[in-house]
Amino acid sequence: MRRLSALLSLLAVLGACTAIPEGQQRRPSRQATGSFAPRPEARQCLAQLGATRANFTPLPDQYFGAGCSTLNTVRLANLQGDDALFALANLGPVTCPLANTFASWARFGVDRAARQVLGSPLVRIETMGSYNCRNVAGTARKSAHATAAAIDVAGFVLADGRRISVVDDWSNGTAEERQFLRLVHASACKRFGTTLGPAYNAAHRDHLHVELSGNAYCR
Repeated sequence: MRRLSALLSLLAVLGACTAIPEGQQRRPSRQATGSFAPRPEARQCLAQLGATRANFTPLPDQYFGAGCSTLNTVRLANLQGDDALFALANLGPVTCPLANTFASWARFGVDRAARQVLGSPLVRIETMGSYNCRNVAGTARKSAHATAAAIDVAGFVLADGRRISVVDDWSNGTAEERQFLRLVHASACKRFGTTLGPAYNAAHRDHLHVELSGNAYCR
């Protein structure tokens, strides 16, 4: 009986030590193969992303403190267009739901607009990143970037070699380039909760900011 009581006491102590202190990195669960096992609630999202034929890697959850984390995130390598894959530049971890919406926008809102307006398919989307532990400029409120829930898009490269950038072509591009950028911006407004571009403020003169949170806030 004494041994049983001692064993139960030890198990109780060990159980009390399983809580993860706030601000520390969470260790991912791992399978025998060495790859981590996504949480059950994330599997459906990953399956939906796989159905888009995107190339991606699920990432372990991490907490960085100060309200910053990367939970249920993936690293996107390529996205599927109508006919071929196209690449992504400078993109860090993004939440799986954001990745799904981004994949849809890239194919139906960007690739098709490039074909229709500029006569050439998309081969690469250039970004200014995703995760960044910071506040919204000028406020004490955490940015969606602090949880990998936003992407900043800087430009687009086409199969014919042209590069259409927000900073150079939003106002000073050809008529077709300006039309293309406004079409992809309008398409983003229909899919994401918040879409911000050069018309919003000077801080967004060189990129399109897209995130799922918000109520169709389009500027």
